[in-house]
Amino acid sequence: MGRTSSCGGDGEKQRIEDKEQYGVLLYYKYTSVPDVDELVSFYESSCNSLGLLGRVRLSPHGVNVTVGGKLTALEEHIASAKSNCLFEGTDFKLASCNHPLNDKVSQECGFTSLSIRVVEELVTFSTCPLLKSPDISNAGKHLSAAEFHSVLESAKEQTDESGKSENKELVLLDARNLYETRIGKFESENVETLDPEIRQYSDLPTWIDQNAEKLKGKNVLMYCTGGIRCEMASAYIRSKGAGFENTFQLYGGIQRYLEQFPSGGFFKGKNFVFDHRISVGSSKEDIIGCCLLCNNTFDDYSPRCRCRLCRMLVLVCNHCQVKGDEYVCELCRKHGKGQVPLSLDPSKELTPAGDDDTRRKLRILCLHGFRQNASGFKGRTGSLAKKLKNIAELVFIDAPHELQFIYQTATTPPPPLGACNKKFAWLVSPDFDKPSETGWTQCQFDPLQYQNQTEGFDKSLTYLKTVFAEKGPFDGILGFSQGAAMAAAVCGKQEQLVGEIDFRFCVLCSGFTPWPLLEKREQGSIKCPSLHIFGSQPGKDRQIVTQASSDLAGLFDQGCATVIEHDFGHIIPTKSPYIDEIKTFLNQFV
Repeated sequence: MGRTSSCGGDGEKQRIEDKEQYGVLLYYKYTSVPDVDELVSFYESSCNSLGLLGRVRLSPHGVNVTVGGKLTALEEHIASAKSNCLFEGTDFKLASCNHPLNDKVSQECGFTSLSIRVVEELVTFSTCPLLKSPDISNAGKHLSAAEFHSVLESAKEQTDESGKSENKELVLLDARNLYETRIGKFESENVETLDPEIRQYSDLPTWIDQNAEKLKGKNVLMYCTGGIRCEMASAYIRSKGAGFENTFQLYGGIQRYLEQFPSGGFFKGKNFVFDHRISVGSSKEDIIGCCLLCNNTFDDYSPRCRCRLCRMLVLVCNHCQVKGDEYVCELCRKHGKGQVPLSLDPSKELTPAGDDDTRRKLRILCLHGFRQNASGFKGRTGSLAKKLKNIAELVFIDAPHELQFIYQTATTPPPPLGACNKKFAWLVSPDFDKPSETGWTQCQFDPLQYQNQTEGFDKSLTYLKTVFAEKGPFDGILGFSQGAAMAAAVCGKQEQLVGEIDFRFCVLCSGFTPWPLLEKREQGSIKCPSLHIFGSQPGKDRQIVTQASSDLAGLFDQGCATVIEHDFGHIIPTKSPYIDEIKTFLNQFV
């Protein structure tokens, strides 16, 4: 009996040790990459052979990596990377943690698969082209965690007889997003902390431009999660010239600081991280966040509550979370975007936003696929429209490019033109021919034809502007196949189309990236709230390959993108649980 018990205990101990051996590795490196393809091959080989999952971003200017796996595998990957002179001086930040569960958080953070992408920017610094791109070699001087702490310690000691600070030339600048700063930040009673309160990193250049006087002539101490965001941002500040030279950055970010000062030091609260851990705190475990609704202390983002308007993460405590409720973040409320729902108005009786039968239905513009038309698409989505009738009105239109009728066999003559409905497209191939007198042409079915459909966007965009002006307003756009590609291209230009094509969300079904319209867009750079629906089984969809739809979803900010993978082919599924997930997404905007 004793031996049996011991054996079982050893097995349990081994299972616990296996779990504890999991870890997360973060590192970045700005450097000139002579052969990006060779670097892609290195990461594909190393990560796949070692079973590492997560995100790898590569560009001609460097790498940005966040991956998870067994600690021994991560250590082996680090050793391989260090053998390449490109990574000389790289700060490899390795932390042990619990093994991620295959849940919503892990999926949102990209830790259920390996994603390796070549991008233009390692982090998207601006959604609009800058007049002068900052030179990364001009980035602020690195301060180690000890040096950073020492500067704040010295400032703390510089007080006058009344106890007030004499140091007015030092400011702390947080380069992170609002939802990150709400659960943790640096605080020193004698040093001003500037929180830009931005929704996304690409908003930071605008804040810097508008608040340059707060930085000019100061010693600016910048910090972020791991350091990479401060590189470009500090270079941008220093590029402003005289008065902005003394800009410094915390080397290794908050992560390295907390390793050096495990009790927290000058950092209060928790460090938000973009992996399944969600946040990492000091040994003090102090909570500085609070619930959006009741203002009680709370700092747990694991429920993944989001603003119904901009999809930014918000803190809502367990007591205040009600199924069907909708939340409006403090930024949207501050700028008057949308009325606060009943559930957020303390003067009203609490009523879940989803229970109001008098609410206005969403109006969704539907874009059909290639060689389809409005009436055909309306018929194919009849089941969808029926199941969404209480929350949405679907509006169907024909695309502007009329196509030739085709037949695929020379032995069977085509039917009379009068017996056929016209077919249309949003995008066409460079050799596109308008319908001839006969209206017919013979060709073979090509499952990859969508890859050649790169023309016609400008005409389609102009047409959509007219549709929005004459038939709008619309709350969202739903696109199927090529219609999804067209909708995605419009999302990519959403900021330039304000006032002409206004909408709040998109639903992209069996979509693909419309090259070259989005070829320069980086991973996660499109901020429009989006729902992506496509088949999970390669080969089931004979029209659009699964990877193409997955790649398109990757262009949208993971913080406001939802993915539904189904077991069918080139369709929009309306069976449970898929229809329930579609309704959940749409209910956020009702």
